[in-house]
Amino acid sequence: MGGVSASERFSLRPSPEEWRHAWVARGELRDQRFELPAGVSSVIFDRARLVNVDFSDMRFADFIVERSEFDGCDFSGAAFDNLTMGAGLRRTWRGDRWPQSVFRDCVFRRTRFAPLTSFGNVRFERCVFDRSRLRQQTFTTEAEFVGCVFSGRLREINFWGRPMKDQAVLGRERNAFTGNDFTAAELDYVAFKHIDLHAQRWPGPPGYALLDRVTARVRAVLPLVETWPDEKHRKEARFSLEFLAGNAVEHNDDHAVVSTLDMGRRLPPALREELFEAFRGTSSSTSPG
Repeated sequence: MGGVSASERFSLRPSPEEWRHAWVARGELRDQRFELPAGVSSVIFDRARLVNVDFSDMRFADFIVERSEFDGCDFSGAAFDNLTMGAGLRRTWRGDRWPQSVFRDCVFRRTRFAPLTSFGNVRFERCVFDRSRLRQQTFTTEAEFVGCVFSGRLREINFWGRPMKDQAVLGRERNAFTGNDFTAAELDYVAFKHIDLHAQRWPGPPGYALLDRVTARVRAVLPLVETWPDEKHRKEARFSLEFLAGNAVEHNDDHAVVSTLDMGRRLPPALREELFEAFRGTSSSTSPG
């Protein structure tokens, strides 16, 4: 990532663009609490580098990151109404290159991410997402995650191994997504698309399993479903299993991280557990979480 100068003195000033209410942060700031002037809650980090800076328990109306780096920063308890973590503003790129912003060794503990955060072209390295409000996050198509730890409930999130922008804009054909630890996470409507699932750590049984040959497993358990007396339950299970197999084939070479809820959210818990155990135990090679 270019544009950040370690020798540039840190500055925080009102945006020169009159239509913007945000203040602009540039240069390097180290080892202190981040402070905004009274009455200011919107900030743009443009070619900034922040090292061991404390953002804990702050609230931002707008938080926009462009061509910037955050190293060892603490965002515990911070709240964002509008959040863009890897912006590509028109003044920065005009179709040739979208510069990447980076967060390294940062902590997001009970952080309130804005719903539908625009992640943009951003890379997270060894960051901790501990019981953060990571919900309804679908604008993640260019985000990279390497060696990060996730705990608590993750809901309605997409993670992508193939970016939507082409190589000419991003300078890469794939998003790095490896070495991430989800063992303490609850995955609720979380999708992993074109990602090496075996290069991550997952929660294990009794609630989750990383499985191969998903379509074959679906075929193997359908006879069990047909023995159930209630057609409503049979229909729910069929739909859920077909959805699971379709996504596994389309996105991950017929592999998937499977949970009991994937068997059918409207099924009685006992039927979900029965089907999950049968699905996990079908004769096929499996990989541990």
